[in-house]
Amino acid sequence: MDDSMRIARSELILGGQKSGKSRRAELLARSWLARSPAHQAVLIATAQPWDEEMRERIARHQADRAERVPGMQTVEEPVQLAQALARCSQPQTLIVVDCLTLWLTNLLMPVENYEQNKLQALDPQAKIDMVLGAIENAQGPVVLVGNEIGLGVIPLGRETRAFVDALGLLSQSVAQVCERTTLMVAGLPLTLKGRP
Repeated sequence: MDDSMRIARSELILGGQKSGKSRRAELLARSWLARSPAHQAVLIATAQPWDEEMRERIARHQADRAERVPGMQTVEEPVQLAQALARCSQPQTLIVVDCLTLWLTNLLMPVENYEQNKLQALDPQAKIDMVLGAIENAQGPVVLVGNEIGLGVIPLGRETRAFVDALGLLSQSVAQVCERTTLMVAGLPLTLKGRP
């Protein structure tokens, strides 16, 4: 077996846009499914179709995923990620979370029912801590995808800088609890933590 496809108990996959993050997560899921007929794979999708471009992007991801990993089920959960992880976690089930960046966006910058959601997001750290606990307590393997957006120019605007900071801190926290952390660059995996 290709060592880069070894399934870790938990893996965080970071990278820029179109770096191959989702594809790697899907390849890990496909490898997991091929190992045993008892194995299952579930994708927890955090994206929300707020506009036409996002609806098209989600549809394209769904079509690509159905072709690459036909046995993977999808659960849509934009905010209650810890609960979805706990609900889907089984010893024979690999969970892919795609992606942490959109989940954090949904948590910190809710678009729909902003005033109502603002009250629920008063303590985002509590929700992050719940997700970290769900990763640590998962019965089967968990693969989490997130964007590395802190390598470029410092963004203009207080809110944008605060989001970049929050995402960086989230990535650090998730990397600490994951067995393996992988950085994707030009479709190539670079192991930052754990065995390749």
